[in-house]
Amino acid sequence: MAVRYDLVVIGSGPAGRRAAIQAAKLGKSVLIVEKGRRVGGVSVHTGTIPSKTLRETVLNLSGWRERGFYGQNYKVKANISAGDLKQRLFATLDHEVEVLEHQFARNGVDTVWGKAKFLSQHKIEVISDNGEQQYFSFDKAIITVGTIPFRPDDVPFDDTHILDSDDILNIEHLPKSIVVIGAGVIGIEYATIFSALDIRVSVVEPRESMLDFSDQEIIAEFLHDLRDRGIQMRLGAKAAKIARSDTGCITTLEDGRVLHSDVVLFAAGRLGATHDLNLAACNLEPDHRGRLTVNRECFQTEVPNIYAAGDVIGFPSLASTSMEQGRIACCHAFGTPIANVPEHFPYGIYSVPEISMIGMTEEEVKKKSIPYECGVARFRETSRGHILGISNGIMKMLFSLEDRRLLGVHILGEGATELIHIGQAVLNLGGTVDYFVNNIFNYPTLAEAYKIAALDAWNRMEHSGKENAQLCHEASDDKMESGKMVA
Repeated sequence: MAVRYDLVVIGSGPAGRRAAIQAAKLGKSVLIVEKGRRVGGVSVHTGTIPSKTLRETVLNLSGWRERGFYGQNYKVKANISAGDLKQRLFATLDHEVEVLEHQFARNGVDTVWGKAKFLSQHKIEVISDNGEQQYFSFDKAIITVGTIPFRPDDVPFDDTHILDSDDILNIEHLPKSIVVIGAGVIGIEYATIFSALDIRVSVVEPRESMLDFSDQEIIAEFLHDLRDRGIQMRLGAKAAKIARSDTGCITTLEDGRVLHSDVVLFAAGRLGATHDLNLAACNLEPDHRGRLTVNRECFQTEVPNIYAAGDVIGFPSLASTSMEQGRIACCHAFGTPIANVPEHFPYGIYSVPEISMIGMTEEEVKKKSIPYECGVARFRETSRGHILGISNGIMKMLFSLEDRRLLGVHILGEGATELIHIGQAVLNLGGTVDYFVNNIFNYPTLAEAYKIAALDAWNRMEHSGKENAQLCHEASDDKMESGKMVA
């Protein structure tokens, strides 16, 4: 006998929990199916929260933020261990789980533990770890199972020395050297975190570039900083073979170069965690990377009563956007009007230093042939930057020459993922360069960089405007003179 629910949510990550709570607030009966031992999904246990907690712990214990004053050898704790990192990590994860469990209980959301398997487009089977089978029927379903690391068959993962991005959190001893395969967001975040611990890092990436969705001037600054810190960036290089040795690991590149390290972190992509769902039973088929195709306006799959949201549908694969996708999917499923979602959302990369952006890159502006001007501010130009001992960090802003509106903001440096929200508000409200020039910012703050960058752009725009006016004036004189000659 199957227990019936208005909504079944498969997965309790950011998209799943937001969808479940939204449905509960609409008065619907909701069941969350979670295959893990605790709620939270990848975001809480192996992804967003753990990596960001690890980053913060490393920056605090290593004294990274104070090295601008006290030198590169400065450390808060002399011998940092893996145990030091895990202590704060587990405390943070426990808190996140408690908050989620309280939210579900307060809103009357039921939870069942086990792996979900579709039997039809209105029925699932849930198999627990001990083999117990339970059956549930539903009116609507939202698939929010997230992703798992891509693990090629030719990579000899051993969970101790050759690791994926989930395994790295369980590391027992900090290595002296590490090779990171993949210069995507995850690979770069971990590479820079380990570098902050003074661990020797090499990054191997088959493409000639990295983070191509970002503004490339910002990435050029970032690459310069990484190389200046001693991180070996092997762009345009592909790993042909990864193997264990008596002393650690050996990574052989296709061009014949050999990299020796204590540990290898393989972080070259992730797959949608849909392989166990028996999607064929509800007439759904994921792509070759396990991802589901949806209508991006409401996140509905080809099967009308089944939705999908979060990392399982691919880019942008952010916890923030996943939450909103889950809410929108739920509202659409139950016919609740949805407020217009702002066109622009921020993207954050929690590397060391951080990168965050919103709006168009300079490359996109050029491609669309939009007349523009840009302004740049460096954090060392701000008083707050001097106080913090920041030697790097840059903010770049793009403005339209036609209507002076903000087109994009790109930040590299300390606090970038927090600072970006000022630009987000102005961009989504259609603000112009004049907003930043005429407004007052707290002093001293890094947010002053907005005014510095805007003034840089404003000066260029005013100069360009005067030049255009002069050209128009001269052209008018020429026409008048030409007219006289004709007369």
